[in-house]
Amino acid sequence: MSKYSPDPRLLNSGLALFDEVEAAEFPQTVLRYRNDQAAASIGLDHLSDEDWTQHFGGFHPLPDNQPKPLALRYHGHQFRQYNPDLGDGRGFLFAQVRDDRERLLDLGTKGSGRTPYSRGGDGRLTLKGGVREVLATAMLEALGVPTSKSLSLIETGEQLVRGDEPSPTRSSVLVRLSHSHIRFGTFERLAYTGDTETMKGLIDYIVAHFYPDAKDAAGVFAATLKASAKLAARWMAAGFVHGVLNTDNMNITGESFDYGPYRFLPRFDPNFTAAYFDHSGLYAYGRQPDTVGWNLARLGSCLTLISPTEPLSATMAEYDAHYQRELGLAMCQRLNLAPKEDNEALARAVHGFLKSVSFDGSFEALFYDWFGGRLSEARATNGPRADHYTGEAFDTFRAAIAGYETADASKLGHPRFTEPDPETLLYDEIEAIWAGIAEHDDWSAFREKLARIKAYGQALSLDADG
Repeated sequence: MSKYSPDPRLLNSGLALFDEVEAAEFPQTVLRYRNDQAAASIGLDHLSDEDWTQHFGGFHPLPDNQPKPLALRYHGHQFRQYNPDLGDGRGFLFAQVRDDRERLLDLGTKGSGRTPYSRGGDGRLTLKGGVREVLATAMLEALGVPTSKSLSLIETGEQLVRGDEPSPTRSSVLVRLSHSHIRFGTFERLAYTGDTETMKGLIDYIVAHFYPDAKDAAGVFAATLKASAKLAARWMAAGFVHGVLNTDNMNITGESFDYGPYRFLPRFDPNFTAAYFDHSGLYAYGRQPDTVGWNLARLGSCLTLISPTEPLSATMAEYDAHYQRELGLAMCQRLNLAPKEDNEALARAVHGFLKSVSFDGSFEALFYDWFGGRLSEARATNGPRADHYTGEAFDTFRAAIAGYETADASKLGHPRFTEPDPETLLYDEIEAIWAGIAEHDDWSAFREKLARIKAYGQALSLDADG
C-alpha cells in the first residue's frame, strides 16, 4: 500500500497563479463513486466512507496539505476567440500529493462552488455531468489514452437549472486526479499581462516537477509538444472526440481532462462533432490533430515573452512528424502489434478500412476483432462481424498487419476475448445508464458498466504512459 505523501508545491511556490477560495457548503453529500485503485496510488484508500465524504464533499483539508483550496488563474482561446475572463469558475486545486512512483499529482475539483472566476455561473456540476466524466475517464484509461482519473463523485442535493438538459436536475461534485492543471491558458494569461517573472518561475516549476531534462522554456515547449502529439494520436486511435478543445482545456503534461460534451465514434467519420454548439465543426474528430497543433502554436507564441523565437519555431515545425509517428505507434498498441520504425502505412490501412464500413460500433470492433494481428484472424473471420471483413480496403488492412509480429500473444488468452463483442461507450449507452439513475435512482447499470470497462482494460492492458 502506498504511503500518503502530501506535497503542496504550487501553494509554496510563491507564484501568482491562484486565489485562495472557500468550497461550497452542500445540503447533502451522498457518496456515489470512489476510485480505490487510484486512491491506493496516493495512500488514501484507507479512508472510511465518512472520512472520504468529509474530504471530497465537505473539503476538509487533507493532513499537512493546503489549508484552503486554490482557484487557478488562466485565460484561453475558446473556439479560437481570445477570452481573458476565464479561470477556475467551478473548480479548484484541493491538494497535491506524491503517488507510489514519487510523481507529483493534483487533486482538482469540478462543481465545488463559485470562485472569483465564475462569471455569473453557479459553480456547480450536474450529476449527469459527473456520471459522464467518471465513465469517460474509465474508458479512456482502458483504451490507453493519457487521462485524468475520476477519484470521487458525490451527489450534493441541490436542484440545478441548465439550458441544455431537462431542469431542475440533480447536482454533484467531482474530484479528479491528474499530473497537472497548468493549462496552455495559464501561459496565455501571463503573456497577456506581460508577467515575465511569473512565467519564468512557472517554467522552473514545470522543469522541477515534470520535465527535468527540459532546462528552459524552449525545452518545456518541446516536451509539451511531444506529449500533446501523443495525446492527439491516442484520441484518434480510441475514436474519441473531446468536443471542446479550447486552449484552456489542454495542459502541459499531455493529459485529457475536463470532459464536457465528449463522444466516442460509433463508426469512422472525420466530420463527427461532440458538442451541439460546434456549428462549424471546428473540433470535429478529424480536425483534432490540427486543433492541438493550433493550440500548441498559441503556447509557443506566449513563450516568446521569455525565450528566443527560433527554437520555439523549430520545435513547432516538428509537430506533424511527431503526430504521425505517434499515430502509427497508437495503432500498433491498439492492435497489439510490435511496432516498426515506420508505422504510417498501418495507420493509413486502418483508416482506409474503417472508412469502408458503416455499422454502429465498427470503430471499436475492428481493434477488438484483430487485436493481436494475424494471430486473431480465425477469431475475426469466424466472429459476428465476419461478413464485413471483405473487399479491397480490407485486403489492404490484412496485408498491412501481416507484416507485423504480435506484441504480446499472452493477452489473447484473457477470457474477455472469448466474448463476441468489444466494450464500447456510445452515446445511447450513456443515456440509458443515466435514465436508470434519473428515473429510479438505480445505479446498477453504472456500476456494471464500470466493471465491464475495467475488465476490458485488463484484457487489453494498454499503457497510457507507454
